[in-house]
Amino acid sequence: MTGQRRSVGVVGSGLVASRVTMHLAAAGVATRTARPDALHLLDECPVVVLAGPSPHAALVDVLARENRTIVSAGDDLEDVMTLVDRDRLLVDRGTTLVAGAAASPGMTGLLVRWARDRFDDIDEVHVAAHGTGGPACARQHHRALAGMSVGWHDGSWLQRPAGSGRELCWFPDPIGPRDCYRHASPEPVLVQRAFPELRRITARVSATRRDRLTARLPMMSPPHPEGGLGALRVEVRGTRDGARVVEVLGVVERAATIAGTVAAQTALVLLDAPANPGVLACGEDAFPSTEVTSRILATGTVLHEFVGT
Repeated sequence: MTGQRRSVGVVGSGLVASRVTMHLAAAGVATRTARPDALHLLDECPVVVLAGPSPHAALVDVLARENRTIVSAGDDLEDVMTLVDRDRLLVDRGTTLVAGAAASPGMTGLLVRWARDRFDDIDEVHVAAHGTGGPACARQHHRALAGMSVGWHDGSWLQRPAGSGRELCWFPDPIGPRDCYRHASPEPVLVQRAFPELRRITARVSATRRDRLTARLPMMSPPHPEGGLGALRVEVRGTRDGARVVEVLGVVERAATIAGTVAAQTALVLLDAPANPGVLACGEDAFPSTEVTSRILATGTVLHEFVGT
């Protein structure tokens, strides 16, 4: 393969971008990095990972005109919905965009697909996340608790205030049980896109009382350079052999590490095997879920399964 063929561009300079670059280098792929205002530095890269803070829509518009394959690690609800609305335009231009290739969304969609193969049919997915990555992720978590959440319920979209709907969710050890709340997450939008047969989809995030009380105020203290250990929990409900079944899968790792791993392995797969044009979500039929998940597990990521569910 030529050097041009084996190059990936990375936009961003934070923790997620550094994790992406690390994985690409480990795979022997040349990496070029750039700020959002210097995309011309990535002219020779057929695949570009957007690993900086949202919004990504304007960057996608520029890269789509150049027929790049784009992997977005953004998790902002409004921005992801804008990206999804670009689907028809991207199809016409022959451009592939993977939206929400991060931790939640991203890894969660892959976990749903992993669990889906154990069912005859699935009809509910409930996702919960704990922890934040770098400063940009912490600020996004803060904003998400102040907005409006979306959820999918019997064929209709429901809006509820973020910070409501407390639910005790059990994450894999050593995180354990945490109070989780609705938040402004694109998770339900992308999960519904990937699994249109679902009747109910919810997304929650762990939060303290202080998080909820101060969500509509400026952050009271600067975010930590890198958050502590994070976790994901995906609960899938459906039927198997005529019986009602629930499967719960989880991951424990730093949030930035999960996001960077998902984005990088997605880019590597698409570098060698381009996907159909349009907007893709992790886990959907047109997305190479099996190969991406296998690559993620090969990096040392461990899947946890709740026994007795």
